[in-house]
Amino acid sequence: MTTIKNVRPVSAEALFHILKSDFANEINNKLDSSLSIEYAHVYDVINVYFPEIIEGTVFTIIVNENEIELSNNGDITEYNTDLLEQYLHDFLVEKCS
Repeated sequence: MTTIKNVRPVSAEALFHILKSDFANEINNKLDSSLSIEYAHVYDVINVYFPEIIEGTVFTIIVNENEIELSNNGDITEYNTDLLEQYLHDFLVEKCS
């Protein structure tokens, strides 16, 4: 789990919309790919899915007024989710700190 200080307070709902509108384009440009990314948002939790390559929830983001917690739920033995996590982390830092 990685914790990011929420310097510019952002709600889970606002972050959900930012992810949906901007994250896929950014990661696909960096990876020169066309990954499909899905999101689910309930209260202060956002789940991130990459359904074409990994089954189930890959990342969980928990948002509160002070910080954002990013958890990698991906199977790192079968898939190297570290690179995806780094891009997601960098995106969150850029948008929220």
